[in-house]
Amino acid sequence: MASERITLTVPGPEGDREVSLSSPNREVFPAVGITKHELAEYVIAVSGPFLAANGDRPVSLERFPGAIDGESFFSKNPPKGTPDFVGAVSVRYNSGRVHPQLVLTEAAAIVWAVQMNTVVFHPWASLAGNTDNPVELRIDLDPQPGTAFADAVHAAHGMRSVLSEAGLESWIKTSGNRGIHLFCPIEPTHEFLDVRHAVIAAGRELERRMPDRVTTAWWKEERGERIFIDFNQANRDRTMAGAYSPRALPTATVSTPITWDELDEVDPTAFTVRTVPARIAEIGDPWARFHEKPGRIDTLLEWWQRDLDAGLGEMPFPPEFPKMPDEPPRVQPSRARKQD
Repeated sequence: MASERITLTVPGPEGDREVSLSSPNREVFPAVGITKHELAEYVIAVSGPFLAANGDRPVSLERFPGAIDGESFFSKNPPKGTPDFVGAVSVRYNSGRVHPQLVLTEAAAIVWAVQMNTVVFHPWASLAGNTDNPVELRIDLDPQPGTAFADAVHAAHGMRSVLSEAGLESWIKTSGNRGIHLFCPIEPTHEFLDVRHAVIAAGRELERRMPDRVTTAWWKEERGERIFIDFNQANRDRTMAGAYSPRALPTATVSTPITWDELDEVDPTAFTVRTVPARIAEIGDPWARFHEKPGRIDTLLEWWQRDLDAGLGEMPFPPEFPKMPDEPPRVQPSRARKQD
């Protein structure tokens, strides 16, 4: 018996495209009954602001062959049979390997990704035309055990002030979970390692001002009940959920751009696959002017050098990275003490 299949008509820059969707009635989010078809209709509804934030750049797809409470895997390279309206660009990974990675440039490509069982979209901070130099400085404020979204809100206001002093305008979105993401549009004048150092400099500055509330400590045992500034999300090939991307959580929450005026009262759980299209229709996209005035990271890099001169060195890299120059030992502090 043939599998159930429907065809969706998706508008695009070259006219309508017909995109086939198999198993449209399969529940991707069983707790709330959201099907694959509903998820596809969601990405069509938000495709404009979604592509403005995530399009024309390398993207990794987090795919779930069943429901979001089942197995998943990441897909970076164009799989066999990828349609010609889905793009690709060669990127260099931290290992030095070069390989093509998916690029989404129109609504039909996002629907195709849903057909391939994608739930979460993880875009790079650089564009397809220059994958080595980010156009965004990204800061992930990650609540640790004992903290809550309200603590991340407080940290976000502090980080906004730090970034403003460095000459950068910051834009915010909910992570779709418990955290907050700050993005700053920047000129693509520096490669990923420099941008990572800029993020560390901003994090250290906020940590000095709010030592009881935020931390840049890489090792969990040292973080305490503070908001972790995850500087390693700024690395090459390290990504976070993109703007308007669903998250693989039971209630189908969405990583949603908001205004600074909304931040203090916002309920991140209210932004879901079912509510975000109406929000965009009512108030528009809070990030509509995001790319108009990119800043520079020169001041943050001066702060990075200042901290180096003061004795603060490089920070640890993620475990899958090759050993990096001047990196401290990748041994958690308690284990290092036992070895000594």
